[in-house]
Amino acid sequence: MKYELEFAKTRVVRVPIFTAWIVTALCCLMACSRTHREDYVRYDTFPEEIALTGEAIPLDTALFRYPFRIAIRDSVALILDLHNADHYLHAFTWPAGKHIVSFARRGEGPDELLSAETLQFVSLDSIWVLDANKMELSRWQVAPGERTARRRETISPDQSLIRSLDFRVTDTGIILPDYSGEYRYHVTDWRGKPFRSTGHIPSQKAAGSIAPIALAQAWRSFMDYRPQNDLLVMATQLGEVLELYHLNDSAHTVISGLHGEPEFQVREGQAIPTGLMGFSDVHITDRYIYAVFHGRTFKDIQQAYQQGRTPESGGRFIYVFDMNGHPVRKYTLDHAVYGIWIDEPNRTIVATDVNNDEPIIQFKIKS
Repeated sequence: MKYELEFAKTRVVRVPIFTAWIVTALCCLMACSRTHREDYVRYDTFPEEIALTGEAIPLDTALFRYPFRIAIRDSVALILDLHNADHYLHAFTWPAGKHIVSFARRGEGPDELLSAETLQFVSLDSIWVLDANKMELSRWQVAPGERTARRRETISPDQSLIRSLDFRVTDTGIILPDYSGEYRYHVTDWRGKPFRSTGHIPSQKAAGSIAPIALAQAWRSFMDYRPQNDLLVMATQLGEVLELYHLNDSAHTVISGLHGEPEFQVREGQAIPTGLMGFSDVHITDRYIYAVFHGRTFKDIQQAYQQGRTPESGGRFIYVFDMNGHPVRKYTLDHAVYGIWIDEPNRTIVATDVNNDEPIIQFKIKS
C-alpha cells in the first residue's frame, strides 16, 4: 500500500538590494493573510490497518444526553454533554468513574451558559469552555476533594470576530477559527483582541466562485494545538481534509483523502452539505495526530430517517498521521464515537459513544 505526496513549489522572490525595504514592507502587510509555504499530501490508503474492540467504562451516575467531548488529566475525566438539560460539564474520578461534580449550568444567568461547543482541560484550575451563543470563553476550577467547581474568569472575544465554534488557549493568548472566509484563524491576546489573522481556505474547487462566508461554513473544522512544536491542526467536519499550520515558520500542509474537500450547495447565502460527514475530533500527541472520521454520506443519513430508522451518530474510524501529515495507521472501531482522548504512553484511546447507554468506551491499542 502506498500514498501519494505532492509538494507545492515554495514561492521565492529575489529582488535587488535597493528594493529590499519595499519587499519587507509588503511581506509585513501580507503576513496576516497568507502563509509562506504550502505543501500538499494526498492519500488513498494507510500503510497499516487495525481493528479495535472497545470496552464500556461504567460510571456511577447516568447523566448524559449527547456526550460530545472527553478530556482526562490529574486522575479526573471531564465530559462535555451538548444537550444536557442542567449542566454542560461533568467531572468524574478516573479510572474509577465516580461522579465528582457537574458544572457550567445551562441558562441565561450571568454565571450560566447558553451553549457549550467544546472544552480544553489544561489543569484542574484551568478548564476552558466555549459558549458560542454568548461568544464567551470561561475558565473553571475543579476541586475533587471538595467536589466543587468554580468559575474563575471570562473572556469575550472581540466583536469584530464572527461567532466561533472552536478554540485553543496558548501561553500567549487564544487561537480562534475564522468564519468570515477571509482568513483561516485568528490569534488573540488574553482580552480577546486579535493581533494576528492568517491562513486561507485551501479550496481548489470553489475559490472565487462562492461567497466567502458560505465557504467558511462548509469548511468548519475542529482543531488542536501542540505548544511543544507550535503546531495547529484543523480537521474538516465535511469531506476529508486536514490542515497543519506550523506557527513557528508559517508552513502550511494540506492533507486530503479520497473524499477530498467539503461538498455543499449554497442556498440563501448558507452552505448546505451534500457530500459526507468527515471528521469530528482531532488530537495531537507526542508522536502522532489522531482524527475521528465518519465517512457517512448525507444521502444515506436522509434515507435512514425516511425509512423510520435513526442513523448511527459518530465515526467508526480513527486516522493516524505523523507530524508532517503522512498517513501512518487506520483504526476501525466496533463502536461509533465522536470525541476521543489519547493516552499514548499506556496505549489507550478513550472515546464518547452517543449511541450507547454506557457512553464512555476504552480501546486498548495492541503492540
